[in-house]
Amino acid sequence: MYTNLDENASLKILKNDYLGHLSYIYQNRPFVVPITYHYDAERNVIICYSAEGHKMNAMRKNNEVAFNIVDVDGLTNWKSVMVHGKFEQLFGSDAKSYLHVFSLGIKTLIAEKELKELSFISEFSSKAINENIPMIFIIKVEEVTGKMRKD
Repeated sequence: MYTNLDENASLKILKNDYLGHLSYIYQNRPFVVPITYHYDAERNVIICYSAEGHKMNAMRKNNEVAFNIVDVDGLTNWKSVMVHGKFEQLFGSDAKSYLHVFSLGIKTLIAEKELKELSFISEFSSKAINENIPMIFIIKVEEVTGKMRKD
């Protein structure tokens, strides 16, 4: 049986995961790529990072994006959340601040879900701040919908 999820249930799924699929348009063609993210509920944004390249160039030209998270326990037991929003690249102290929130959020989720300590996340955060790599961007959440199937 399929059921629509309300906004709160959809946001809970978004908040409790860190891997999703980012969709964007480039030269009138849709692209979908897997990406690590952190949902900042206070600011209602999805925080991500990327190297310079195709994806960043595409989103700078057309900032309308979609983001999908799927939580699958089996063929007839899954939840899916779709987010529509706007891409915004961050710079300077804003980028550093959001990167810090991203790093702490990812580290906490992975420690809880996978019972692992992630020292490389702190090293990544420090390296990124010192070397100005990678580029930090957010998706300003405009709409969230969700569905689930449970038989």
